[in-house]
Amino acid sequence: MNRGVKTGADHIESLRDGRAVYLDGQRVEDVTVHPAFRNIVRSAAALYDYQADPANLEAMTFASPSSGRRVGRSWQLPGNYEEMVVRRRALTRWAELHGGFLGRSPDHVASALAGQYAGLARLQAYDEGGARNLADYFEYARDNDLFLTYVIINPQVNRGLSTSEQVADDVIMRVVDEDGEGITVRGAKMLGTSTIVANEVFVANLQPLRPGEEDYAVSFALPMNAKGLKIVSRKSFEASAVSLFDNPLAARFDENDAVVYFDDVKVPWERVFVNRNVAMARAQFHETAGHVAQNYQAQIRLMVKLRFLAGIARRIAETIGTIQMPPVQTMLGKLASDAAVVEALVQGMEASGEMHGTAYMPNRHLVYAAQVFTQELYAGFVNTVRELAGGSLIMLPSSARDYGNPEIATIHDLLQQSPAGSPRDRVKFLKLAWDALGSEFAGRHGQYEMFYAGAQFVTRGHSFRTYDWAGAGRLVDGLLDGYDLTGSLVAERA
Repeated sequence: MNRGVKTGADHIESLRDGRAVYLDGQRVEDVTVHPAFRNIVRSAAALYDYQADPANLEAMTFASPSSGRRVGRSWQLPGNYEEMVVRRRALTRWAELHGGFLGRSPDHVASALAGQYAGLARLQAYDEGGARNLADYFEYARDNDLFLTYVIINPQVNRGLSTSEQVADDVIMRVVDEDGEGITVRGAKMLGTSTIVANEVFVANLQPLRPGEEDYAVSFALPMNAKGLKIVSRKSFEASAVSLFDNPLAARFDENDAVVYFDDVKVPWERVFVNRNVAMARAQFHETAGHVAQNYQAQIRLMVKLRFLAGIARRIAETIGTIQMPPVQTMLGKLASDAAVVEALVQGMEASGEMHGTAYMPNRHLVYAAQVFTQELYAGFVNTVRELAGGSLIMLPSSARDYGNPEIATIHDLLQQSPAGSPRDRVKFLKLAWDALGSEFAGRHGQYEMFYAGAQFVTRGHSFRTYDWAGAGRLVDGLLDGYDLTGSLVAERA
């Protein structure tokens, strides 16, 4: 890779590394040209081309403090509120390129690592060597503007059992050996979203571990082509897309999810950040700002996604001629309000942020409050937009190929008339709306927005632990202390 700002061509070339990707029972030789992945590869590359554009360079990049190279602002550690806003605007512009449909764009794991790096002093108390390795790795990834993914949760054959109680030894990734060169790991981790288009994978444990589960308490990073690392892809929505016209989102933005299986993979010591340390495995996310920073990025992306869906909602009403109906405007007003609340939460978590280690970080509780709110919001938001659409999303041409038959094309042009544009513009838009709202691709996104941050009891637990209960209690005590059993006000007696 050249030492100028990273471009899309640089990224595409970096993915031709012999990584072991499996789809439909076959190993994929080159993800950059395979019909299941080539468009998402180009969508990822487009992010780097956008930030490398001279017109965007200042807004989207900053000079690395160690190399001087211009790299994406997702790696930036803001020193104050103003710098955080500059960084957020860059992340917002990236999200606008994909409408918020890339949940694991390069800025997500970069944000997680930046938060951990900012709180490095907390990790040094557990293991100075591991913390030093993490610092070195962050600087390496930043200076090369790497696209990182992560696998930080464990597959559970039986969710009623703890990590160490799972039946098969090789289900969950664990340390099986170590020597002078490093550790050897075996087993699976999830959910490898964007592993197909990432440069490296960051491995850790977000789920809590218990004493006695030290073999699972490990964290490290490896290139995607590491020997023994296997990426087992789910069904590709890109491969299933009929055409760009028929599936404009799935055809370009299926970031893919995969199980990452470690088949006796050797990890050199310099890439090991946590080794058999249950307490440090938890501290990596929750005693640093790592967990907060990664979920702050997720809320920025979701803020853009809701704005996109609100735009879809209004365009539907305009397209089918219902925009002047008061009940429709009421529904649109509610959608607009919900989208604005998420934007306000993002701005609020910034304005009430504080220094965490060496960086200014967002308000921890407001990040978790936003997660609880949006986890419940998304499904209802999408359902409201679908309700606005009615049958318009169903009665669409089977595919763009219908227009190759003049007789059938004439029928479509007759039936797809709209007060907002031509019949074919109507079909083009409604195909986009269906891909965002009701297709298999859209269904995956509904599930993703519900669970990417954990189940509801997990996000609500974070909110419970980080709320200012003492401050709320003082308000109650202040009122209780103002009167007595006789009904007298304390202030009057004084």
